[in-house]
Amino acid sequence: MRIGVIGAGRLGGTLATWCAESGHDVAVTSRHPEQLRERLDRMNGRLRVMSIHQAASFGEVVLFAPNWSSAKEAVDQTRSALAGKVVIDATNPADEVPSPPAGAFAGAFTGSFLTGASTKSTPLMAAALTGPAGEAGDRMFAHAGGKSNLETLIEWAPGAHWVKAFNTIPTDVLSRRRGHDPLMAEFVCTDERDARETACRIIRDLGFAPFYAGGAKAARLTETGGPLQSCEVDVKDATDALAEALSTLR
Repeated sequence: MRIGVIGAGRLGGTLATWCAESGHDVAVTSRHPEQLRERLDRMNGRLRVMSIHQAASFGEVVLFAPNWSSAKEAVDQTRSALAGKVVIDATNPADEVPSPPAGAFAGAFTGSFLTGASTKSTPLMAAALTGPAGEAGDRMFAHAGGKSNLETLIEWAPGAHWVKAFNTIPTDVLSRRRGHDPLMAEFVCTDERDARETACRIIRDLGFAPFYAGGAKAARLTETGGPLQSCEVDVKDATDALAEALSTLR
């Protein structure tokens, strides 16, 4: 798969390298390409540096990881290239996301899915893509106010198929947990089926376990100030973690 990476900071650069190591062809954009020379040399042509519009055009999938302060500029420069593509949003707002109004999540959280099975198992993937836990969260968020960072990006580039992932855990923790049992859950939020499937595939390729946490509104759970931010959790415990996160917002 061809993957364009917008933003080669610590997270974006690390994910770009891991994608290349996993066999994908990767184009990364950076304001300081000279800082990527060592990584480029190690990847034997699978990782290259391009302009922001070239990287977005190159990718069948785009990983969006600029600083939030430059996110609008990045979208403005790539909007036409992003149209129709899955775009994985790994950004976080600079400030905490606003809390929903009291009582916005009245109602029971139901359903469990994703046990500690291998992420390559068919039942686990089916759960990650259609599991009831995320759907329960969607129903709760449907009655809540406020807007997630992901929803803002959707407004800026409505033609892209946006999905939230890779934004909850610091790079050093990702590096420590990558590919090690028990696999760490990587929370996924989107309203787009193809985006969910693609994000799950890349998450598995990089050595983590995809876990669907809900739609675009539910991305607030994972963003700055949300209860799933910095939540390092094994996949077998992710259902309980999501339930607890939803309970704090009631």
